[in-house]
Amino acid sequence: MTHIPVITIDGPSGSGKGAITHRLAEALGFHILDSGALYRLIGLAARRRNIALDAEDALVKLALELEIAFQPTSDPEEPIEILLFGERVTRDLRTNEAGTDASKVAPIEAVREAIKDLQQDFRKAPGLIADGRDMGTVVFVDADAKIYLTASAETRAERRYKQLKDKGIDVSLHALFISIQERDERDMNREVAPLIPAADARVIDSTKMDIDQVFNEALAFVRERLAN
Repeated sequence: MTHIPVITIDGPSGSGKGAITHRLAEALGFHILDSGALYRLIGLAARRRNIALDAEDALVKLALELEIAFQPTSDPEEPIEILLFGERVTRDLRTNEAGTDASKVAPIEAVREAIKDLQQDFRKAPGLIADGRDMGTVVFVDADAKIYLTASAETRAERRYKQLKDKGIDVSLHALFISIQERDERDMNREVAPLIPAADARVIDSTKMDIDQVFNEALAFVRERLAN
Protein backbone atom coordinates (compact mmCIF):
# COMPACT_ATOMS: atom_id res chain seq x y z
CA MET A 1 0.00 0.00 0.00
CA THR A 2 1.32 3.44 -0.94
CA HIS A 3 2.24 5.52 2.08
CA ILE A 4 0.27 8.76 2.39
CA PRO A 5 2.18 11.28 4.52
CA VAL A 6 0.44 13.23 7.28
CA ILE A 7 1.58 16.44 8.94
CA THR A 8 -0.15 17.43 12.19
CA ILE A 9 -0.43 21.01 13.46
CA ASP A 10 -1.69 21.16 17.04
CA GLY A 11 -1.92 24.03 19.49
CA PRO A 12 -4.22 26.33 21.45
CA SER A 13 -6.77 28.75 20.05
CA GLY A 14 -5.28 31.70 18.17
CA SER A 15 -1.80 30.21 17.81
CA GLY A 16 -1.85 30.48 14.01
CA LYS A 17 -2.56 26.84 13.19
CA GLY A 18 -4.96 27.68 10.37
CA ALA A 19 -2.64 30.10 8.60
CA ILE A 20 0.36 27.77 8.82
CA THR A 21 -1.73 24.77 7.76
CA HIS A 22 -2.92 26.53 4.62
CA ARG A 23 0.53 27.82 3.70
CA LEU A 24 2.08 24.38 4.17
CA ALA A 25 -0.71 22.78 2.14
CA GLU A 26 -0.11 25.23 -0.67
CA ALA A 27 3.66 24.66 -0.59
CA LEU A 28 3.36 20.86 -0.54
CA GLY A 29 0.14 20.37 -2.52
CA PHE A 30 -1.44 18.46 0.38
CA HIS A 31 -5.07 18.22 1.47
CA ILE A 32 -6.33 19.93 4.64
CA LEU A 33 -8.29 18.75 7.66
CA ASP A 34 -9.52 21.51 9.97
CA SER A 35 -10.53 19.27 12.86
CA GLY A 36 -11.49 22.22 15.03
CA ALA A 37 -14.12 23.11 12.45
CA LEU A 38 -15.74 19.71 12.99
CA TYR A 39 -16.39 20.46 16.66
CA ARG A 40 -17.53 23.97 15.80
CA LEU A 41 -19.92 22.46 13.26
CA ILE A 42 -21.35 20.09 15.85
CA GLY A 43 -21.75 22.96 18.30
CA LEU A 44 -23.39 25.17 15.67
CA ALA A 45 -25.76 22.43 14.51
CA ALA A 46 -26.65 21.62 18.13
CA ARG A 47 -27.41 25.25 18.93
CA ARG A 48 -29.61 25.55 15.83
CA ARG A 49 -31.52 22.41 16.81
CA ASN A 50 -31.79 23.42 20.46
CA ILE A 51 -29.69 20.45 21.58
CA ALA A 52 -27.92 21.00 24.90
CA LEU A 53 -24.13 20.90 24.65
CA ASP A 54 -23.97 18.27 27.39
CA ALA A 55 -26.61 15.98 25.85
CA GLU A 56 -24.17 13.23 24.91
CA ASP A 57 -26.47 10.82 23.07
CA ALA A 58 -28.12 13.58 21.03
CA LEU A 59 -24.74 15.09 20.14
CA VAL A 60 -23.35 11.73 18.98
CA LYS A 61 -26.42 11.17 16.80
CA LEU A 62 -26.03 14.67 15.38
CA ALA A 63 -22.31 14.16 14.70
CA LEU A 64 -22.99 10.99 12.72
CA GLU A 65 -25.63 12.76 10.61
CA LEU A 66 -23.60 15.84 9.69
CA GLU A 67 -23.25 16.67 6.02
CA ILE A 68 -20.01 18.64 5.74
CA ALA A 69 -18.08 20.01 2.78
CA PHE A 70 -14.80 21.93 2.61
CA GLN A 71 -14.50 23.90 -0.63
CA PRO A 72 -11.38 25.84 -1.73
CA THR A 73 -11.80 29.52 -2.55
CA SER A 74 -9.71 32.19 -4.26
CA ASP A 75 -9.69 34.32 -1.08
CA PRO A 76 -6.29 34.11 0.69
CA GLU A 77 -7.91 35.35 3.92
CA GLU A 78 -10.53 32.58 3.83
CA PRO A 79 -9.09 29.84 1.59
CA ILE A 80 -11.65 27.23 2.63
CA GLU A 81 -15.43 27.62 2.49
CA ILE A 82 -17.20 25.35 4.99
CA LEU A 83 -20.69 24.06 4.27
CA LEU A 84 -23.09 22.46 6.74
CA PHE A 85 -26.05 20.66 5.15
CA GLY A 86 -25.32 22.68 1.99
CA GLU A 87 -25.30 26.07 3.77
CA ARG A 88 -22.19 28.26 3.89
CA VAL A 89 -21.36 28.65 7.57
CA THR A 90 -17.69 29.71 7.51
CA ARG A 91 -18.40 33.11 9.06
CA ASP A 92 -20.63 31.59 11.76
CA LEU A 93 -17.83 29.22 12.76
CA ARG A 94 -15.30 32.04 13.28
CA THR A 95 -17.22 33.67 16.12
CA ASN A 96 -16.06 33.53 19.72
CA GLU A 97 -19.34 31.80 20.63
CA ALA A 98 -18.65 29.00 18.14
CA GLY A 99 -15.20 28.48 19.62
CA THR A 100 -16.60 28.31 23.12
CA ASP A 101 -19.26 25.82 22.04
CA ALA A 102 -16.60 23.68 20.36
CA SER A 103 -14.53 23.53 23.54
CA LYS A 104 -17.60 22.23 25.41
CA VAL A 105 -18.39 19.57 22.82
CA ALA A 106 -14.80 18.43 22.21
CA PRO A 107 -14.18 16.83 25.65
CA ILE A 108 -17.07 14.39 25.19
CA GLU A 109 -15.35 11.08 24.41
CA ALA A 110 -18.33 9.57 22.58
CA VAL A 111 -18.44 12.57 20.22
CA ARG A 112 -14.71 12.30 19.52
CA GLU A 113 -15.12 8.61 18.73
CA ALA A 114 -18.08 9.36 16.46
CA ILE A 115 -16.01 11.60 14.17
CA LYS A 116 -12.72 9.66 14.26
CA ASP A 117 -13.49 7.71 11.07
CA LEU A 118 -14.49 10.96 9.35
CA GLN A 119 -11.16 12.50 10.30
CA GLN A 120 -9.21 9.47 9.05
CA ASP A 121 -11.05 9.65 5.71
CA PHE A 122 -9.30 12.96 4.97
CA ARG A 123 -6.01 11.04 4.57
CA LYS A 124 -5.70 11.01 0.79
CA ALA A 125 -2.81 11.23 -1.68
CA PRO A 126 -0.57 13.11 -2.08
CA GLY A 127 -0.79 13.89 1.66
CA LEU A 128 -2.68 15.56 4.48
CA ILE A 129 -2.08 18.43 6.87
CA ALA A 130 -4.31 18.04 9.92
CA ASP A 131 -4.95 21.09 12.09
CA GLY A 132 -6.34 20.63 15.60
CA ARG A 133 -5.63 19.94 19.24
CA ASP A 134 -5.07 16.17 19.33
CA MET A 135 -4.07 15.37 15.76
CA GLY A 136 -0.56 14.28 16.68
CA THR A 137 -1.40 12.72 20.05
CA VAL A 138 -4.60 10.79 19.24
CA VAL A 139 -5.92 10.86 15.67
CA PHE A 140 -2.71 10.55 13.62
CA VAL A 141 -0.16 9.16 16.06
CA ASP A 142 1.83 7.82 13.10
CA ALA A 143 2.14 11.24 11.45
CA ASP A 144 5.36 11.85 9.54
CA ALA A 145 5.87 15.28 11.11
CA LYS A 146 4.20 16.85 14.14
CA ILE A 147 4.20 20.54 14.99
CA TYR A 148 2.84 22.20 18.12
CA LEU A 149 2.22 25.93 17.72
CA THR A 150 1.80 28.14 20.74
CA ALA A 151 2.00 31.79 21.86
CA SER A 152 1.13 33.80 24.94
CA ALA A 153 -2.58 34.26 25.69
CA GLU A 154 -2.18 38.03 25.28
CA THR A 155 -0.65 37.65 21.83
CA ARG A 156 -3.28 35.17 20.72
CA ALA A 157 -6.10 37.43 21.91
CA GLU A 158 -4.67 40.39 20.01
CA ARG A 159 -4.29 38.32 16.83
CA ARG A 160 -7.81 36.95 17.03
CA TYR A 161 -9.18 40.44 17.78
CA LYS A 162 -7.56 41.87 14.65
CA GLN A 163 -8.69 38.89 12.57
CA LEU A 164 -12.32 39.24 13.64
CA LYS A 165 -12.36 43.03 13.32
CA ASP A 166 -10.94 42.76 9.79
CA LYS A 167 -13.85 40.47 8.95
CA GLY A 168 -16.34 42.99 10.33
CA ILE A 169 -17.12 40.96 13.46
CA ASP A 170 -17.59 43.13 16.54
CA VAL A 171 -15.76 41.76 19.57
CA SER A 172 -14.13 42.90 22.81
CA LEU A 173 -10.38 42.34 23.20
CA HIS A 174 -10.75 41.80 26.94
CA ALA A 175 -13.57 39.30 26.42
CA LEU A 176 -11.43 37.45 23.88
CA PHE A 177 -8.51 37.29 26.31
CA ILE A 178 -10.70 35.89 29.09
CA SER A 179 -12.30 33.41 26.67
CA ILE A 180 -8.89 32.20 25.46
CA GLN A 181 -7.67 31.71 29.03
CA GLU A 182 -10.80 29.77 29.95
CA ARG A 183 -10.57 27.65 26.82
CA ASP A 184 -6.90 26.88 27.47
CA GLU A 185 -7.87 25.72 30.96
CA ARG A 186 -10.60 23.43 29.61
CA ASP A 187 -8.53 22.06 26.72
CA MET A 188 -5.38 21.39 28.69
CA ASN A 189 -7.05 19.83 31.72
CA ARG A 190 -9.80 17.72 30.17
CA GLU A 191 -9.64 14.00 30.81
CA VAL A 192 -10.12 13.02 27.17
CA ALA A 193 -7.35 13.97 24.71
CA PRO A 194 -5.96 16.96 26.64
CA LEU A 195 -4.15 19.65 24.67
CA ILE A 196 -0.46 18.79 25.00
CA PRO A 197 2.43 18.56 22.55
CA ALA A 198 3.15 15.09 21.19
CA ALA A 199 6.41 13.71 22.55
CA ASP A 200 7.95 13.88 19.06
CA ALA A 201 6.49 17.26 18.05
CA ARG A 202 8.46 20.37 17.12
CA VAL A 203 7.23 23.09 19.48
CA ILE A 204 7.18 26.57 17.93
CA ASP A 205 6.41 29.54 20.20
CA SER A 206 5.33 32.35 17.87
CA THR A 207 4.85 35.05 20.53
CA LYS A 208 7.75 37.08 19.14
CA MET A 209 7.68 35.72 15.58
CA ASP A 210 5.86 36.89 12.48
CA ILE A 211 3.92 34.54 10.22
CA ASP A 212 6.77 34.19 7.70
CA GLN A 213 9.25 33.18 10.39
CA VAL A 214 6.85 30.57 11.75
CA PHE A 215 6.11 29.23 8.29
CA ASN A 216 9.78 28.99 7.31
CA GLU A 217 10.65 27.07 10.48
CA ALA A 218 7.65 24.75 10.06
CA LEU A 219 8.35 24.09 6.37
CA ALA A 220 12.03 23.35 6.99
CA PHE A 221 11.12 20.88 9.75
CA VAL A 222 8.46 19.17 7.61
CA ARG A 223 10.74 18.81 4.61
CA GLU A 224 13.46 17.36 6.83
CA ARG A 225 11.06 14.79 8.27
CA LEU A 226 9.57 13.87 4.88
CA ALA A 227 13.06 13.33 3.46
CA ASN A 228 13.93 10.76 6.15
